[in-house]
Amino acid sequence: MSQENKNDKSYYVIIALSVVLVLMSATIYAISQNGSEKGTENTISMSGYAEQKVVPDTATLNIGVVVQSETAKEASDENAALMSAVIAELKAMGLQDREIKTSYVSVYPVYNYENERTITGYSASNSVQITTTNLDNLSEIIDRSTAAGANEIGSISFSVSDDMQKQLREDLMNEAVTDASSKATALAKSLGVEVTGVKASSISENGGSRVYYDYDIATEEMGSGAVSTPVQPGESTVSMSVQVTYYIE
Repeated sequence: MSQENKNDKSYYVIIALSVVLVLMSATIYAISQNGSEKGTENTISMSGYAEQKVVPDTATLNIGVVVQSETAKEASDENAALMSAVIAELKAMGLQDREIKTSYVSVYPVYNYENERTITGYSASNSVQITTTNLDNLSEIIDRSTAAGANEIGSISFSVSDDMQKQLREDLMNEAVTDASSKATALAKSLGVEVTGVKASSISENGGSRVYYDYDIATEEMGSGAVSTPVQPGESTVSMSVQVTYYIE
């Protein structure tokens, strides 16, 4: 066989192999595209939402003592004595150690800037964070703390405890799922298809918005015969959202 014929045969073999490879690539691509389309074209996604208004069962507030004196030691010692009295009063009311947490402690110089910066004294601060589920005691906590020497009361925030959220979770989940299902069924009907099952789902929970009560110790009359500080927890919203992907046909 001549060298020319051998070259011609090799040329045709290469062409044939190239055609086969092209066809195989096209087939594989078509299969993959078809598979991916089947994974998305036969589903719809829908969100569902449910919420409940509840009275918060947990309150958090900061109670502090701020003292100024000529020396850092004097300020710190006086602050410590007053804060110890406040904490003793809180415990006398029945608050446990786990409900009282130190949140801030500081001692810093106080400056006069009239001519040149000079130290005129020292300020000592100490505050504790109170977390309690006994909301009936809030007014008494504030009043007795200030009577014991506290002169800073931070904003009170109300929230829903984990225990209450667990009690509400099942009802909220059922309502949210029902909401998503009804909307998916309505959408499927408008598209001329039917919901046949659930492919995937996820939930998102909101523990409840906080309600704030600002209490300014400087504006309250805490002397003898003063009325008790009014505190109302209001309402908090606990909600749940679900995202569900449904099979349709």
